[in-house]
Formats: sequence, C-alpha cells, structure tokens
Amino acid sequence: MTDIDPRDCATMAELRDVIDRLDRDLVAVLALRQRCIARAAELKPSEGLPADIPARVEDVLQKVGVSADAQGVDRELMTQIWKQLIRWSIRYEETLMAQTGRNEGN
Repeated sequence: MTDIDPRDCATMAELRDVIDRLDRDLVAVLALRQRCIARAAELKPSEGLPADIPARVEDVLQKVGVSADAQGVDRELMTQIWKQLIRWSIRYEETLMAQTGRNEGN
C-alpha cells in the first residue's frame, strides 16, 4: 500500500491518482486472497472440512471489526464488505470442491 496522506494531495487529479493506485493494490490483494481460497478448496477435503465453517466466519468478521476500529474506519461498512466477500468465497470453494469431487467435508 501507499504511504500517501490524502491531505497532501493539492488537487483532485492528484487525489484520483492515489485512489487509482489504491484500487490496483486492492485488486492485487484480493486476487491473492482468491488464490488462497482456491488452495483452501484443495486442502479442506483432506482434513474433512466443509467450505462453510461458521466459527471461522465469525472469527474473520471479529478480526475485521478490530482492524476497522484500529484504522478508524466504519466497522459496519467493513463488516458488510467482508460478509459479501466471505459468501462469495464459500460459494467459490464449494464450486471448486464439487468440480474435483473433493467435498467429503460437506
């Protein structure tokens, strides 16, 4: 991520450049997260785990809330974004597990 403080941007053009850079960084980080989810779909069946593990979902959401508070951003917004991300991730895992016949955990 970038160390730029938005208050240092003197023009909207400068601020938009920062936002565009952040968007690229976010996509790169989310792409890595998606690859981790794909790997989880490979690992979970051998450990007898389903795609959806409610206790893990709650743990992730709790950690996101703590991180949101630490960053001074809206906890509810971050929680809602992660709920959507988690729902998508579980569906993605389930799809990958079904495609490979590795859904013993379900």
